[in-house]
Amino acid sequence: MDIQRADFGDLEEILVLQRLAYQTEAELLNDYDIPPLKQTISEIRDEYAKGVILKAVENGRIIGSVRACREGGTVFIGKLMVHPDYRKRGIGTALLRAAETACPSGRYELFTSVKSLNNIRLYEKSGYRRFKEKDAAPGLRFVYLEK
Repeated sequence: MDIQRADFGDLEEILVLQRLAYQTEAELLNDYDIPPLKQTISEIRDEYAKGVILKAVENGRIIGSVRACREGGTVFIGKLMVHPDYRKRGIGTALLRAAETACPSGRYELFTSVKSLNNIRLYEKSGYRRFKEKDAAPGLRFVYLEK
C-alpha cells in the first residue's frame, strides 16, 4: 500500500469510495442523509483546491483517503475513510499520520459521531484528546478531538 497526494483526476473515484465507506456510518446512525453520502463532485473539487487530499493505493486501486485543510493555526482533518474490505489493517492510522505529515501544524482537530467508537479509539490511540461535544442535528452528536 502506498499513500500519496490525490490528483484532480482521482476525485471521482474518491467520491465513489466515500459513498461506499460511509454506509457503515449511516447504518450506525440510522441516517442515510449524512453529508458524506450527499457530497457532490463540485464540492470535493472545492475541497481539493483549498487543502490536501491523500489517497491510499493498493494494486492501482484507491482503498482509502483523507482530507486536511489549514485554517489559521489549526489543521482540520476530515473524511478519513477506508474501503470496507481493507479495514482493520492500519490503513486509517497510516492515512491520519500522512495527513499530519503533509500539513505540519501545532494543532490538529477532527470530529466524529459519539456513536463511532471505532473512530474514537483510532483517534485516541493516535494521540488525539476529546475537548468538546456538540449536537449537530436531532439524534446526532459529534465529539471533537484535538492533538
